[in-house]
Amino acid sequence: MLSSVLKNLSILKKFLFINSLVFVIISFGTIFYLKTVQPNLIKKKTANHIQIINNTIEHIKRLDVEFNKEDIRKFLLSTRFLFQNLDRVIFFDNEFNLIGDTDTLDLDPRSFTQKSDIIEEELLDDQNKSVTKAKKKTKENKKIYLKEVLKKYSTSKNFGHPFTYTEETYNQFLLTTIKNVNIEGVNLGFLAISENANEIRAAINERKSFVVRTAIVVVIAILIFSLVLNKYFLKPIKNLVNYTNIIRDKSKEKSNIEILKKRNDEIGVLSKSLDDMTEDLYKRINVAENFSRDLVHEIRNPLASLKSASEIIIETEDKKKREKLVKILSHDVERIERLITDYSQMLKDEVALSTEKMNKIDLKSIVRSVVDDFNNIYIEKRGIKVDLNIDESISQYNILGIENRIEQILANLLDNAISFSKDNQKVIVEIQKDSYGNVLLKVIDQGEGFKETKLNKIFERFYSNRPDKFGEHSGLGLNIVKNLVELHGGIIVASNNPDNIGARVEISFPKV
Repeated sequence: MLSSVLKNLSILKKFLFINSLVFVIISFGTIFYLKTVQPNLIKKKTANHIQIINNTIEHIKRLDVEFNKEDIRKFLLSTRFLFQNLDRVIFFDNEFNLIGDTDTLDLDPRSFTQKSDIIEEELLDDQNKSVTKAKKKTKENKKIYLKEVLKKYSTSKNFGHPFTYTEETYNQFLLTTIKNVNIEGVNLGFLAISENANEIRAAINERKSFVVRTAIVVVIAILIFSLVLNKYFLKPIKNLVNYTNIIRDKSKEKSNIEILKKRNDEIGVLSKSLDDMTEDLYKRINVAENFSRDLVHEIRNPLASLKSASEIIIETEDKKKREKLVKILSHDVERIERLITDYSQMLKDEVALSTEKMNKIDLKSIVRSVVDDFNNIYIEKRGIKVDLNIDESISQYNILGIENRIEQILANLLDNAISFSKDNQKVIVEIQKDSYGNVLLKVIDQGEGFKETKLNKIFERFYSNRPDKFGEHSGLGLNIVKNLVELHGGIIVASNNPDNIGARVEISFPKV
């Protein structure tokens, strides 16, 4: 039930609700504790009173004191040591007449009671030490007389056991214990011991004051913490939620994500991460849109050619023209198929790249493996050899990357270089380090070189400058290479050789 209530509340409301619930539980526990403290303190005092009463009865029995005013007066004067630390000791006969009082030896019959708010009664059995407690509330102005208490005590079922009650006034907390004086089975009268126990009230008040102060401090602490929690944590989180809602709804509303990004705590890190992720997502969306637009544009030309050729082939009866048109149809179909295949592969590569993890790898071993594979194919097929030049004084060329993607980069560059090379020419692959420690990978061919005035154009998607081999290449190879290099934090640059024979592509990977 509690979980169902909490799940629909905000974090701040949950915090306040839980703290309030705990505070209420602790409050009830504190009230219960304060209710039990006073009886326990009274119990300790009462035990002392009972011991004094029992000792007094023993002395009366031993001295054979008669229960009359004169004997009791002499007894009180001769046994003052029994009543040290007590405020008052009073004797009554069986008729509830005052026959002895330590406070007034003139036997003033007046009772010593005052205005009382609460009376606490405690009964102790001297033998089995069983305790029962009762509380009675009196009217504000009603006076309680000891004689009335004695009369009720004499007719109660607890007659014969010690009986304790308290009287609380403005400046006093009186604790009184009474018991009948029974000697050899004969009830002679009653003995009452009264003591000013202000220390009990002081202890109770001190505890109440401590509880109140603690409660105030706890409430203030909870309020301060709630304000801090709301200002520095909950509001920023709410702003982040609003930011995501703005992104989701494509709203033009201005967000304060830039303010949150300036924070130096976890909220700032989360804000930066969320903003970077959103930017990256927008970039991916734009790339996908541009890619789809370019693909549609590239496919439109062969489709138009297919449509024209199919319309003409129906009308012509010339065998040679029909054969030529069939070749055009076949060429356009192959071109469309190549575009779609390369595009699908590119999308698969992008998905794979998002899940692959970069590791520290040695570029030298990867390049040597790819070069060996190409030599095994093209030396025999076209007489083209790929030479590998490595500065052997450097033991390792470590970079942070994905091994199979580095292989893909070099393979695409070699494919491109070999496609522009003539038979029996060479392609050179070099690995070096610059003065900054960056790893350089170069692919140099002896082909025709780049004819473009702006060489960055060769890395554009679907760009291919092969008039004699039109439609045989999708124009995605170098674009894929550029994307993979940038993924590894590298830079790719294309240029013609200084002697105007062939071209070169140079990649710079950052040092690890």
